[in-house]
Amino acid sequence: MKKTDKNKLEEFIRVDHAGERGAIKIYEGQLLALNTLIKDENLKKTIEKMKVHEQEHCDYFEKEIKKRKIKPTKFLPLWDLLGVGLGFGSTILGKKAAMLCTASVEEVIDEHYSNQIQQIENDEKKLKDKITKFRNDEIDHKDIAYEEGATKKGFYSILDKIIKTGSKFAINISEKI
Repeated sequence: MKKTDKNKLEEFIRVDHAGERGAIKIYEGQLLALNTLIKDENLKKTIEKMKVHEQEHCDYFEKEIKKRKIKPTKFLPLWDLLGVGLGFGSTILGKKAAMLCTASVEEVIDEHYSNQIQQIENDEKKLKDKITKFRNDEIDHKDIAYEEGATKKGFYSILDKIIKTGSKFAINISEKI
């Protein structure tokens, strides 16, 4: 039986932990805006539901980090700040921007998780199954975001590129450091 490379596994778990925690921070920033400056109860409920999934994902990777003795990325404090800022900033731009934030991040994560799933061998079936489930949750979040008004027209296409570039940058750094 072919074994999954140990270093790759550590990178996967480190970056997935950081990413899921980042998603929570984005939603926390969005909820902060919704609880202070912007009043949209429906959007708030939608974000709260998606945040529950992200917490489940993060909790799983938190346990894996501890169980496998993997060091989390050194950039967690920075990602936390940037995540809250991105969530807050996108939400004060309006519902379309807030939902585009979710859609853009989830499109990057869909591709990211898909690549990981292809590289994980059967010796890590439980991890592979969890990442597959989490990927499906993220695809659901992306679909919800588009149903709720995310768009890439006009200014939003620039915002999409900025969010995706930042997400890919954070992934590349978090895998290694």
